[in-house]
Amino acid sequence: MREFIVEADGGSRGNPGPAGYGSVVIDAATGETLVEAAEYIGIATNNVAEYRGLVAGLRAAHQLDPNATVHVRMDSKLVVEQMSGRWKIKHPDMKPLAAEAARVFSVVGQVTYEWIPRGENKHADRLANEAMDAGKRGEQWSASTSTAELDAGPTSTAADADTGAATKVATGWSAPADLGPPATFVLLRHGETPLTPQKRFSGSGGTDPSLSDVGRDQAERVAESLARRGTIEAIIASPLARTRQTAEAVATRLGLDVTVDDGLRETDFGAWEGLTFGEVRERYPDDMNAWLTSPKAEPTGGGESFAATARRMAGTRDKLIAAHAGRTVLLVTHVTPIKTLIRLALGAPPESLFRMELSAASLSAVAYYRDGNASVRLFNDTSHLR
Repeated sequence: MREFIVEADGGSRGNPGPAGYGSVVIDAATGETLVEAAEYIGIATNNVAEYRGLVAGLRAAHQLDPNATVHVRMDSKLVVEQMSGRWKIKHPDMKPLAAEAARVFSVVGQVTYEWIPRGENKHADRLANEAMDAGKRGEQWSASTSTAELDAGPTSTAADADTGAATKVATGWSAPADLGPPATFVLLRHGETPLTPQKRFSGSGGTDPSLSDVGRDQAERVAESLARRGTIEAIIASPLARTRQTAEAVATRLGLDVTVDDGLRETDFGAWEGLTFGEVRERYPDDMNAWLTSPKAEPTGGGESFAATARRMAGTRDKLIAAHAGRTVLLVTHVTPIKTLIRLALGAPPESLFRMELSAASLSAVAYYRDGNASVRLFNDTSHLR
């Protein structure tokens, strides 16, 4: 029977603050490092990061041999004593992580735990710090950037498909190594306003509604989700109240500032502002029919056409790509700007705007590479709201 040693560590720069973990799986017989795993996990506490490192290390060992015995060595007295059953787990954040770790190897006694001084856990500690450094750059840790590999040659590495450790980014917003890290725009539609459930036109030319109670709750939920995913390095918002309020909720959770960019504002719907689709069709049937058939048609009263919005968004996109090359940036904006960025990335025709559903407080993502190509990574994700 094979025997593995798992060394794991985690850290947080702020507690809670930007956090990451590192794990190493070692062949107990030969001392050979079999797997390195690390991940930036966003805003978390030291204890959460340590538990995440333990889970990643156990999963990596299980992938190598589910029948092996595993000896875990960590410098966290808390994790070692709790997982050994000598200390009671009281904190609600720790209970599910401890249960997750216990489930990896199901046989009683298959995993044993030992506390070691911090100086004996340098390998995992280094990986955790590399992950946090990568997160600060808006990237995720990968084996190619490990200082051990750069200094001592290649080591055997593996990615954990469930947690996003090693070279796989947990959010799915990753980049092919040969092109370098892209400028990745995570696109967040603002939370609900009183007009949203009534499906009324709400652009930049009429009233400027604030978030409703539902919208504020949605903003808090998406903030929590983005904190768990990590990688967001900057937040840019439309100047309208609903987007600024949504952005501030996320910024407070992530410890970032919000920059306002007028290019991210919603389309001006002219005289249609505040009306439902049916009301516009009843009052302005000819203008509505023209708008539905031509991207150059303007809403009644001198509103902004979809063609004009597309020109504005393309210019804003190019400016932000140049300013944030290689970074992951959250753009908090509106239905039409997000649909337009998706349409442009896909090279889809203007009529595709009418064929996309984009929910309040949903997340989408587009990566823009150095060769000029774009890749849609996510669209209308609302899993954080359920």
